[in-house]
Amino acid sequence: MTDQKDNEKGMILAIDIGNSTIVMGCIDDEKIHFEERVATRSDKTKIEHAMVIKSMIELNGVSIDDIKGVIISSVVPPLTNVIKAAAKMITGIEPIVVGPGVKTGLPILMDDPRTVGSDLIVAAVAASHEYGKPTIIVDVGTATTITVVNEDGAYIGGVIMPGVQVSQEALVSKTAQLLHVSLDAPPKVVGKNTIDALRSGAIYGNAACIDGMILKFKKELGLPEDTVTVATGGLSGEIIPKCETDIITDRNLLIKGMKIIYDRNVN
Repeated sequence: MTDQKDNEKGMILAIDIGNSTIVMGCIDDEKIHFEERVATRSDKTKIEHAMVIKSMIELNGVSIDDIKGVIISSVVPPLTNVIKAAAKMITGIEPIVVGPGVKTGLPILMDDPRTVGSDLIVAAVAASHEYGKPTIIVDVGTATTITVVNEDGAYIGGVIMPGVQVSQEALVSKTAQLLHVSLDAPPKVVGKNTIDALRSGAIYGNAACIDGMILKFKKELGLPEDTVTVATGGLSGEIIPKCETDIITDRNLLIKGMKIIYDRNVN
């Protein structure tokens, strides 16, 4: 593997490849310089992805020469090597890819640790590092996941549920009279028309589901009532404010986690 700029400390480019969205940003020991989201596209070539990466860096006023390392987390295997090659083309650096053989500092107490999504690991690393242990992590994206890091700092499992948009698309596709609606919370939980009823089900229904699952986690695992819960993901801003549980929203969790993992492997 090409040296990450001779193990220099400095700014890194972090890229998280999700099923619906690719999150990329630059971060160093002082701050997050930028974080952007683009749609995940499996039909783009290496050159097209390289152009997107280059544009995101330059549009945010960052010099490519200041980037000392690259790290990638991916749950879309067909895209991993394409974007890895695109990032190397732009930066001249061989990216670290979160996966087997990469030090995370997070013990994974699962039946088969290799099957745990890298995004779940990255978010758990960041949440437990920044907010303490035990920690419950909620990721509201294509799927809604709720996972736990215990008081010993180990990842011990969680749940995976259909995401808000996936659920809405499935509902609309199976019903003749329901239409796609925007994910805006209606003024009241009880909808007085079909559109508000759909919106309420999507926003308040998913918020109530998250609340209920967090309560079940705490009961089953014997977690303290004041266990910190942290949320991230593209739809966290719409859903989490409607939850009754006290939940911290941190949309930069993945980039923070990748910086921690990068440091553990390079510095």
